[in-house]
Amino acid sequence: MHKFITSGVCAKEITFDIDNGVIKKVSFSSGCSGNLQGISRLVEGMPIQEVIKRLKGISCGGKD
Repeated sequence: MHKFITSGVCAKEITFDIDNGVIKKVSFSSGCSGNLQGISRLVEGMPIQEVIKRLKGISCGGKD
């Protein structure tokens, strides 16, 4: 498992597992539970580059 400490967004931490460039498991600490559970379920099993392509440029409250 990998851990990413965020800055300037609602989620404080993201933990994830990657296998051969595919996201296998992702979870968020803090933030809007429903939205973040939804994001987790949508991106699990997806190639990392596809996730980046789809989510890049989305902002929330003026934050990237």
